[in-house]
Amino acid sequence: MDPRHPYQHLSLFTWGLVLAVWLIGTHAYMLAKPARSQDFLKKFPRNPFLGQVLLGIGLAWFWLLIAPSGFGKLSALAMDLGEFNAAKGLLRLLVPASLILVTISVRDFLAVRALGLLGLMAAAPLLGAAFLKDPQSRLLVPIFAYLMLTASLFCVGMPYLFRDAVTWVTADQKRWTLLSGAGLVYGIATLVCAFAYWRAY
Repeated sequence: MDPRHPYQHLSLFTWGLVLAVWLIGTHAYMLAKPARSQDFLKKFPRNPFLGQVLLGIGLAWFWLLIAPSGFGKLSALAMDLGEFNAAKGLLRLLVPASLILVTISVRDFLAVRALGLLGLMAAAPLLGAAFLKDPQSRLLVPIFAYLMLTASLFCVGMPYLFRDAVTWVTADQKRWTLLSGAGLVYGIATLVCAFAYWRAY
């Protein structure tokens, strides 16, 4: 039986394409519709509906990582937590309880915190897809994943920094264009590498 987690069986080519399409799509939209994009980002931190949706997705994803065995496809992503395996049963109860309690009691910056949680969860499959693969260009994927991990930790622990960052970026149109363009270029580079070097991975 293969001891590796399903994340480590993921295709670098497929996840490279997913990352590239997401980067290109979001940053192209930010360049094409700057006013609408900036308005959304400014309102996002205090959007309770999006916060609840993102939190629900993030916690459901986490629950799948600690799901009990014998649940078929629901148990496919369950991982070994080492010395913390004994806490899985408690965590399975705390996850849905925390979803309800956080949604009710945490109103300020819930969307940012939930986005941070989702970013922490999304980094794992990206890192798994690039794990021990040969092409040096694969580093585009883990570099982005680690940047996302760092940003996500700040979103969870210091969510007001997201608001401050949005205020700083949107204060200058040249700054907005430069950063949006950088994201677009990164996405295009990832797309080119996916088709040029990652097809066999």
